[in-house]
Amino acid sequence: MLMYIAIGLLVLWLLGLVTGFLGNLIYIVLVVAVVLFLVNFITGRKTV
Repeated sequence: MLMYIAIGLLVLWLLGLVTGFLGNLIYIVLVVAVVLFLVNFITGRKTV
């Protein structure tokens, strides 16, 4: 589930980057997505 959240945040970041809708706040979304991905990668847990 954590991976799906990270992927969703990355998609939102890409949409915001293309449209410029959220401005600078979109970079916060990118940082959160990267952190979630790293936590999932480091813990190595398999989520269903």
